[in-house]
Amino acid sequence: MPSEFTILHINVQFMKQNRALLISGISGALAIAAGAFGAHLLEEKLTADMLQVFKTGASYHLVHSLLALVLAYAGFSGKSKLRTAWMLTMCGIVLFSFSLYALALSSLQGEPARWLGAITPLGGLSFIAAWLFVGWNGYTTKQG
Repeated sequence: MPSEFTILHINVQFMKQNRALLISGISGALAIAAGAFGAHLLEEKLTADMLQVFKTGASYHLVHSLLALVLAYAGFSGKSKLRTAWMLTMCGIVLFSFSLYALALSSLQGEPARWLGAITPLGGLSFIAAWLFVGWNGYTTKQG
């Protein structure tokens, strides 16, 4: 059984730190842009419920982009658990936040595509797994 963790054909074990930092930074910039887009351009176009859905996606996106940035700095010196946590965080952003963005924006065409809400919990599970990997790494790291 290989020791590396692979998702979507991206080998986490051999991903370069600078690439992870770049992706994390771009993710953070997209989170800020999404938040501004929701606050300034969608406020009068979406229902209050759908605007809240969009804002929830943006807030989780930003928080987890920060986590990804911290993990990219800390987790690329041989600690595979933190690399795995980084990948799970990025998967969570795509599955959770982007499904909420799509759900809210689909309501502009009439009835929202509620099936997108079925994807969101998978992103939440990815976030939970990422945080558990972070905690487990801290617990199992030898002191001094």
